[in-house]
Amino acid sequence: MGGIGNFTDLPTCELPRLAELAELVTSVHTSCSQSAMLALALKSEGYIPKLLELFQICERQKNTEALHLLFHTVRGIVYLDQAILFEVLFSDKCIQGVAGCLEYDPCLPQPAQHREFLAKTAKLHEVIPIKDPHLKERISQAFRAQYILAIITPKPSDFEGGRLSTLKSFISSSKEKILCGLQKDEAFLPAVLAQLTNEATPAEQRCRLMKIFNELCAFFFSLRERRNGTKEFLQTLLKLQILPILEKLMAMDDLQVRSFATDILSYLVQFCPAKVQDFVLQEARQSENHTQLITKVIEQMICTTDPQFGGNHQLMKIFCALINTDKMMARISCLDVFEFLEIFYDRYIQLLTAPLLAATSEPYQEIDNYQKAETLASILAMLSYCVQQHKHHMKIYVLKKDLLRPALVLMKSKHKFLALSALRFMRKIIGLKDDLYNRYITLGNLFEPVVNAVLDNKDKCNLLKSASMEMFEFIQRENIQLLIAHLVENFSDALESVKPTQAFQGLKRKHDQAKEEERKKVDSVPSALPVETRAKEPTVSPVREDLKFSAGEGKAAATSKPSCSDSSTTYRSLTTALEFPKRGLFEIFSFHDDEDDETPPKKRARRDP
Repeated sequence: MGGIGNFTDLPTCELPRLAELAELVTSVHTSCSQSAMLALALKSEGYIPKLLELFQICERQKNTEALHLLFHTVRGIVYLDQAILFEVLFSDKCIQGVAGCLEYDPCLPQPAQHREFLAKTAKLHEVIPIKDPHLKERISQAFRAQYILAIITPKPSDFEGGRLSTLKSFISSSKEKILCGLQKDEAFLPAVLAQLTNEATPAEQRCRLMKIFNELCAFFFSLRERRNGTKEFLQTLLKLQILPILEKLMAMDDLQVRSFATDILSYLVQFCPAKVQDFVLQEARQSENHTQLITKVIEQMICTTDPQFGGNHQLMKIFCALINTDKMMARISCLDVFEFLEIFYDRYIQLLTAPLLAATSEPYQEIDNYQKAETLASILAMLSYCVQQHKHHMKIYVLKKDLLRPALVLMKSKHKFLALSALRFMRKIIGLKDDLYNRYITLGNLFEPVVNAVLDNKDKCNLLKSASMEMFEFIQRENIQLLIAHLVENFSDALESVKPTQAFQGLKRKHDQAKEEERKKVDSVPSALPVETRAKEPTVSPVREDLKFSAGEGKAAATSKPSCSDSSTTYRSLTTALEFPKRGLFEIFSFHDDEDDETPPKKRARRDP
């Protein structure tokens, strides 16, 4: 040929010169310039249609050697990775011939059936009629290109070095044009959503529609360089009432439909969380039934038979976004935020905690079902988020329902991730350094399940033991005296055998220092004073001086009225003394109305037996 760079005279498309042509197209892959020159020559001379005519002759003659050469030739042409050839290769006229050549791979014992698949199996099924013929052709072309890419790159090594990057870009660009064309079709999206919610739509067709719609959403929400396109698509969806539609889809029995609906809701929460939060608040105000979107999110999270397929982690992120009061404060009034929290803790949180309370009821039975254990771990993660996000409301709920006790029952679970989730819940509470929480933990002896778990793992080195030790070190570092005294006085003997011993020795030192300081204070009081004067009386801490709030919740509480007669929930003050005889938890933490009870707190404490 007078040099490999000269492609003005290609080998004639004849049987004797097939080997020469196959060697030519496979030898230029390493040079982009030579690949471009060869592609230009192939297109200008109309070489590919001639090559496919030769393939038909060889197949009729059953010339196996020539068919193998044609496989290498056509595969080499695709590997030139030049956009000017794709329109020819994937056209209606040539695609069957291209697929036929690729059937005769010398490595296969029998020819593949690519043409049969493209002709019969991979037909374009119009779930929703498409009027634009050019759009139909582009859809078919994109599918063919993706299919050819799949059959010629079966090994992961073929993707190294950016192989076929132009072909992949061609497929991606085709999809973008298709989806943009579908969005411009004003009748397409309304027709899709109408069929999705129509009870008469067959289950299989609804699944296909959800897959198409999910892919459409995934594409538009991934267009970071085209923010205007994403905004337009969002506005279109919101005008079509997408949130009520997703609510209906998440209530359906089909697990795939619910999974696709969850994917789409996660996109909306990511890109327009304010709209979703406003919708949830509006629903909560208008209705007290359990058909709201937030209810469907909780139900799908706790009731799905397969948390992995149902997108449990995804649902947790959606749930956190819906109840994020800090984000709400940027848009709505403080009273509206407080109203939402009252509704949430009156109506919705019971749905979240019900499986936890049911699984830990007496007598405790080991949870053998791994999926159930995963669901309980997700619930504990959500409750931990509520502890951090809604400090005041969640504290009232935890104390009223004694919620930490059943959670710590799961420390016995054989599923270590579930035991860790229970421990994280307690760690979140202790991390607030709230006196009322600390009294609740010590009076309820709630460290006992944690200490038992540490003793069971004292000779092991695992995450559960490490997390427990970290919690003890935090208590020592922050010098939480009430918890330190409780641990040392009740568990020091048992924990002395646990290695490493630094954490418990540090707790003892802190306790001894506190006792020494207390002794010095007592000794500094003049001895002439009567003993009764120096004796410590039980101290009382009103709850309202001790409450801690999250950023959004605190502002809402500060702005809200002291009492709301129309609210379904009345938050009551909570008082407790430091020293109590052994009684039930709700005898110790007594709830009463501030307005009705005019008895001073100290007098009530002294009347306690």
